[in-house]
Amino acid sequence: MSEQRNLVLLTFLDTPAWRSAFDEAQHLPGLHAVAALERSSDGVLEVRDTFTRGAGVATVGSGVLSGLVGLLGGPIGMLLGFAAGAALGNAAEERYATEAGAAMIVLSPRVPDGGALLALDVRESSPGPADELAAKHGAAVERIDEHTFTEQVRAAEKKAEER
Repeated sequence: MSEQRNLVLLTFLDTPAWRSAFDEAQHLPGLHAVAALERSSDGVLEVRDTFTRGAGVATVGSGVLSGLVGLLGGPIGMLLGFAAGAALGNAAEERYATEAGAAMIVLSPRVPDGGALLALDVRESSPGPADELAAKHGAAVERIDEHTFTEQVRAAEKKAEER
């Protein structure tokens, strides 16, 4: 199987079961991010935890690189270069966070009352590791390919803008 970026959803019918699966999911090959959504028995939905591999790398990396380029302008150039680079990197991370919020809205109907959902953004060459994680923790598995899920999120955003 060639690599494919998927949203892998692990559904738990009881809330305590997701925590150990969340911790293990952080070590899956190809994982970019994982979010845990939990719904109480009275229907209140909460994002309980998130993990993003490489969070902050864009901000720090672009800040350091721009700071090094700014060295050509002396100490002030380095300071200004670092600040500008960090701002650009932070903007990229903010865009990702905004898109993640819209994605959570699309996923919310899939979270059962009194249960939880782990949403894994993962580049998979094989479904084996995520399927094994789900089986180990008694979760149901659903996969949505990156393009299909992106279309669902865009449609939800468009619908929200029309209101």
